[in-house]
Amino acid sequence: ALSGRERVMAETYDFLFKFLVIGSAGTGKSCLLHQFIENKFKQDSNHTIGVEFGSRVVNVGGKTVKLQIWDTAGQERFRSVTRSYYRGAAGALLVYDITSRETYNSLAAWLTDARTLASPNIVVILCGNKKDLDPEREVTFLEASRFAQENELMFLETSALTGENVEEAFLKCARTILNKIDSGELDPERMGSGIQYGDASLRQLRQPRSAQAVAPQPCGC
Repeated sequence: ALSGRERVMAETYDFLFKFLVIGSAGTGKSCLLHQFIENKFKQDSNHTIGVEFGSRVVNVGGKTVKLQIWDTAGQERFRSVTRSYYRGAAGALLVYDITSRETYNSLAAWLTDARTLASPNIVVILCGNKKDLDPEREVTFLEASRFAQENELMFLETSALTGENVEEAFLKCARTILNKIDSGELDPERMGSGIQYGDASLRQLRQPRSAQAVAPQPCGC
């Protein structure tokens, strides 16, 4: 068994990112989240009422990142509730169902919401879910990748049922956020950035200064 100190160490992370999962009702948002957190398909998934929540710590580019994921209801009647959760999100999975042209057609509205209410800098990955239902496809890969390109989104087709590309979607989004922090494009200190420093990062940030303070002065001998 882990000691108290080891348990705390095991839970430390460099960053915490707030993520959203958005898109029309019935596209499989909750199933994507469930597959990512639990590594299995959610058999009896009902429409989400309001907002659900999940979190998982992942390793991205040598950094430990805790993803705090808000799964939002796609139904119109919950729109005012779910929108209040957009504020201060660093990343989002924008989900449509490849077998439903209707869910694809509403993507622009969801994207506008995310960029207006969360942040214009929100990192968004477009997910064409239900890839396992290819014979019933109504939206081609090419058409969706064009939409992604025009709107500066990353794009993957996913299957919450088989798990294909589910982890990759979350990791790709997290990786992009990390790169933008490294390049200075995203500032974790900015209010509403959706990014928090974890213990491990804070220790590193403090370290150089304290190390400087106790650095021995070169003697003049």
